[in-house]
Amino acid sequence: MPIQKYDRLAYENLNEFVFGQSKKPVTLKNGMVIGGGQIYPELNFTMPTMLITQESMPEVLRQYKEIVEGACKRAVELYSQGFVAEVELLPPTTYHPEWGIDIIKTVKEVLNNYEQKHGLKSAIRLTPVDIREDKKSPHMWHGSHWEAILKTFEGGARAGADFLAIESIGGKDIHDEANMYCEIGKSIFALGVLGTKDMSKLWSEIVKIAENTGTIASGDTACGFANTAMVLADRGMVPKLYAAVDRVISGVRSLVAIEEGAKGPHKDCGYEGVYVKAITGTPISMEGKTSACAHLSPVGNIAACVADLWSNESVQNIKLLGGMAPTVYYEQLEYDCRLMNQAAKSGNAIMMRNWLADSDSALDPQAYVLRPDVVIDISREIIKGDTYLKRSIIAAKITIDRLRKAIDNNEVRVDARELSWIDVMDAKIDKIPDDEEQFIKEMVEENESEKFVSSKYDL
Repeated sequence: MPIQKYDRLAYENLNEFVFGQSKKPVTLKNGMVIGGGQIYPELNFTMPTMLITQESMPEVLRQYKEIVEGACKRAVELYSQGFVAEVELLPPTTYHPEWGIDIIKTVKEVLNNYEQKHGLKSAIRLTPVDIREDKKSPHMWHGSHWEAILKTFEGGARAGADFLAIESIGGKDIHDEANMYCEIGKSIFALGVLGTKDMSKLWSEIVKIAENTGTIASGDTACGFANTAMVLADRGMVPKLYAAVDRVISGVRSLVAIEEGAKGPHKDCGYEGVYVKAITGTPISMEGKTSACAHLSPVGNIAACVADLWSNESVQNIKLLGGMAPTVYYEQLEYDCRLMNQAAKSGNAIMMRNWLADSDSALDPQAYVLRPDVVIDISREIIKGDTYLKRSIIAAKITIDRLRKAIDNNEVRVDARELSWIDVMDAKIDKIPDDEEQFIKEMVEENESEKFVSSKYDL
């Protein structure tokens, strides 16, 4: 059973729903407070293209040291108040937990050195890759792949990580198919049934590890789900309306981490974090225009509206004219945060938040569903559902209704060829059985395959 089932919003007053301010701020051992009135950068970085083997690990560790030293040096030069370094481990460094643990030790050593010498406060977010997507994974909740992830969390936490996070993949086997054919029913099954079932199992374990190691279970993200839909929509391969609805449904799934005991900040590449914050009050990390190094998006400004950490996306350690790419991206994040913090300090945070929202929201339905006012209105309906499936259906129906009204009122731009998808999705959702067990039975029978093995979910 979840530790807490949210049945009311954390935010009823729209003017309290703003960047840098959270109802439930997270305080670190070094005094940094996330969501306590100041927005900090969160730098997300990765390796240049290279093989990761036992033999290449010294070079891997050298790369990580170079990345973090470059970011810390620039942070000191820019008089930064602090930042979060997110270590998104690559598959080999989760398959081999000891490699990932050594990376955390290397990053922590650099951060500690800069805090001691320069007073630069920092934190590490550890994000192992979810290797259970591997077809050789015997089960979602036991076996070698599951154990490697938990071992990476445990060892990484003891090696110096502050926040524990993951981009979990429970339900992705079905959601990939949903994205290919824009099947909203399959999306709801993937996110609202399989995804939430997996999140409950996974996050109850992550929370236990955090409690045993004195670290903070932070949050999950639907990166492999709704972000995939967003990228496909940007390339004209799926309707933007479908991607927008899919994004809101994914918020129900990401909420489970908090209900299982995670404290935040919710992970950066989950744009649905705005719904998590509206419902729970936990701080969130968001990414926008500076995520273009990894993927393009229609939400470059609006993503910052209620962020408590402002992040980029995974940027490779390659040389740019200005310097190494992670250092360059750190500078961009720092200046964005400096501007937002100044807006808050001068009493103009709401004005800036509204500018960020208005600059994007009328141009794409995926941006429209991230408007703070829209988020609160939809979230208020989502929490009326007493199961995750019902919440997912409500999320989809209310989002479709809100988009239909916005289109009719010329509040959002939608390509004429997409308009029919509003009614198509609505009709598909109406066909979902009221009985959850019947829905699961139908979905399993329809989708059982080499990729989706229902027994791995104990179905």
